Amino acid sequence: MTNADKSNSLAGRWALVTGAGRRIGAAIVESLHTAGANVVVHYLDSSEAAQTLVATLNSSRPDSALAMQADLRASGAPKQLLADVIAQTGQLDVLVNNAASFYPTPLGSITEDQWDDLLGSNLKAPLFLCQAALPHLQESRGVIINIVDIHSQRPLKNHAVYGVTKAGLAMLTRSLAKDLGPDVRVNGVSPGAILWPESGISERVQANIIGQTALKRAGDPEDIAGAVLFLVRDAPYITGQILAVDGGRSMGW
Repeated sequence: MTNADKSNSLAGRWALVTGAGRRIGAAIVESLHTAGANVVVHYLDSSEAAQTLVATLNSSRPDSALAMQADLRASGAPKQLLADVIAQTGQLDVLVNNAASFYPTPLGSITEDQWDDLLGSNLKAPLFLCQAALPHLQESRGVIINIVDIHSQRPLKNHAVYGVTKAGLAMLTRSLAKDLGPDVRVNGVSPGAILWPESGISERVQANIIGQTALKRAGDPEDIAGAVLFLVRDAPYITGQILAVDGGRSMGW
C-alpha cells in the first residue's frame, strides 16, 4: 500500500493474515476485506473455519480470498508460505502476524519443547515471515502489523516464556520499523481482555481482570480489527508504534 495514498482505499491490495481462521484473526480478515482488500487466510488446524470464512468472503466479492495452511514453526515454512502467496496473488501489500501460541509455563516445569514451541510461534515465525515478505512489501511500499500483547510489558503469572516471546515481538516491531523505513511501515497492536483463553478461566479471575480496566468491560475482536485497519489504511505517518487496545488496563494494574 502506498503510504502517501490519501484515498483510504485498499481495493486491489493483498493482505496475508496469519492464524486467521477464527477469533481475532478472522475479525481482522473481515475488517480488511470490508475495506476493499483481498485477503489470504492462513491457518494451522482450523481448516473448516478458514474455508467457511473464505467462501463467505468470495460470495460477496469473487476471487477476493484464499485459504492457506502452514505450520509456521517448521523450518522453511514461512518462506514457503510467502512463495505460495505470491504465486497466487502476484503481490503482497499487508502482512499481519497474528498467529500465536498461549499457555502457562510455571517455573520448575518448563521444558525445551515448550520454549521452542512458544518462541517458534510467537517470535521466530513473524521474523522469518517478515524477512520472506520484505522484497514484495518494499515493492508495494507495504505495511506490517504484529499482534503483540499487553503482557509484553507486564508479566502474567506462570507465563514467563509466553511473556518473553511477546516482549521480543514488541522489540522486533520497533527494530523492523527502524530498518525498513521509509519503504515499509511496521506497527503493533497489543490486545488486553478481548477473548478469554479457550482453555478456560474462572469467573473470579475474569472479574479481577475486568476490574483492572478503566472501561470495566472486556473488548471485542472487532476492537483489534479496527485498530489494525487504522494502522494499515489511515496512519501513513505512524511507524514503530504499539497500540494498546485494552480498555485502559495497561495504565497501571
